[in-house]
Amino acid sequence: MKPDYKNWVPRGLLFLLGGMAIICLAVCAVFGIAGVATEGGLRIALGVLFGAAFLLFAVLTAIFLNMYLAFSYNGKKQVSKRVIEGIAQYVALPDGGKGLDVGCGSGALTIACAKRNPRAQMVGIDRWGKEYASFNLPLCERNAEAEGVRNVSFLRGNAVKLDFPDKTFDAVTSNYVYHNIKGKDKQQLLSETLRVLKKGGTFAIHDIMSPREYGDMRAFVKKLKECGYEKVELVDTTDGLFLTKKESRAYMLAHSKLLVGRK
Repeated sequence: MKPDYKNWVPRGLLFLLGGMAIICLAVCAVFGIAGVATEGGLRIALGVLFGAAFLLFAVLTAIFLNMYLAFSYNGKKQVSKRVIEGIAQYVALPDGGKGLDVGCGSGALTIACAKRNPRAQMVGIDRWGKEYASFNLPLCERNAEAEGVRNVSFLRGNAVKLDFPDKTFDAVTSNYVYHNIKGKDKQQLLSETLRVLKKGGTFAIHDIMSPREYGDMRAFVKKLKECGYEKVELVDTTDGLFLTKKESRAYMLAHSKLLVGRK
């Protein structure tokens, strides 16, 4: 059995966009070009309207298909795998320690961290919402089994309010999660994750940290340092660390940054 980490681009989205392109092309051909049951201005209007809609959906389909292929674990570029393994390098657990992956999705990062820390335990949590319906708890467990990794467990949880006491984990990590949580202060989400980190524990949190979503992250880093956090850095991962600038723009991952440090 091989692991199946799915894809960051839902397959259903590709089918939806591709289907809309086909429908618009068919309507344009039947009513606009062939003029079935239409004539004059109405025929032209339908041809222009659905022709333009076809082009729009066709372009969107091509863009997201390119992203889908790039994110595939079995593809040539393997962007997802490159990012996951890059983050995992920052997660070091003591023997007998415990780490937390917030928003584990298909379990990829949780399992990667567990493989790098075989004498520790990793816990992955996720709400597994309908927007990513292909990601679920049984999938995570199957992937761990396929990888031969036993030092992992998966639980249903919510990044907004973690169901763990303060100072529970020796390391916390996350990948491209918080920007998807709409209507919530992203710095507060980071603080909630750091709340469950033990004194001396490390963190490696990766996301699209645009100023619009996250506000002033330099000020947040300064605040952490003032609170006693050590070796706090905000690393641009689109400068060759995980991605190139060209890739980050093409795959809508601009402003990707890794927040690392020690509590």
